[in-house]
Amino acid sequence: MTDDDLGPTDLLLERHLPAAPETVYRCWTEPDLIRRFFAPAPGRVPEALVEPWPGGIFHVVMEFDEHGRMEGAPGCVLIAEPGRRFAWTDALGPRFRPNPESFFSADITFTAQDGGCLYRVIARHGTEEAAQRHETMGFSEGWGVVADQLGRLAASL
Repeated sequence: MTDDDLGPTDLLLERHLPAAPETVYRCWTEPDLIRRFFAPAPGRVPEALVEPWPGGIFHVVMEFDEHGRMEGAPGCVLIAEPGRRFAWTDALGPRFRPNPESFFSADITFTAQDGGCLYRVIARHGTEEAAQRHETMGFSEGWGVVADQLGRLAASL
């Protein structure tokens, strides 16, 4: 995957994390670990369910004092390559069944680099307007905070 793969409907976040790619991947595929990093602090993740295989469920519920409970329809895992790549979408539900509405798909890669991991998230949207709305909602800031929380968690494992 290169920057040539990016289009006007995509948002990109990259960070160097101080943990091995396999450990960072575990954080994305083990519900108990997702609960510890996925919501930007002081948010919480009371529920997480992940089946790390193509067609498996990806569902995370977040709670924020100022916004309340944030819960969408369960999504679907598209790619699950331990220590390398994890992708999921809300366009499909578990077992590749279409969801009536979609916002984005996440394509996450983990690459060994400088004693840690190059962590790369591409948020793919159906339209440029949806991508802009996600950025306006705080994609860069929120996913950046989450990446920093993920890095601290992964380094502690």
